[in-house]
Amino acid sequence: MVWVLGVVVLLLMMIPLTAIVLDSEVGRALARRLGSGPSEEEGQARLKELEKEVQYLSQTVESLQEESRFIRQLLEKPKEQESLPPGDE
Repeated sequence: MVWVLGVVVLLLMMIPLTAIVLDSEVGRALARRLGSGPSEEEGQARLKELEKEVQYLSQTVESLQEESRFIRQLLEKPKEQESLPPGDE
């Protein structure tokens, strides 16, 4: 029963402390930061970076596809064995 009273007192003390923190400069700055999205410049820079990354990944996938086709052709093509000419013994 004592711990219930402790929890209630703790909650009652947290309410004004939370209000003080949220009403402070730190709380307002946090609210502004959370309320506004990224700036236009940040958004454009991020978009350009993502476009570069997509282009790089596309080139890498294309290169891997070419390598895969080449290796598949090598594996599927029957190997022509060259026999050695008869020796003089």
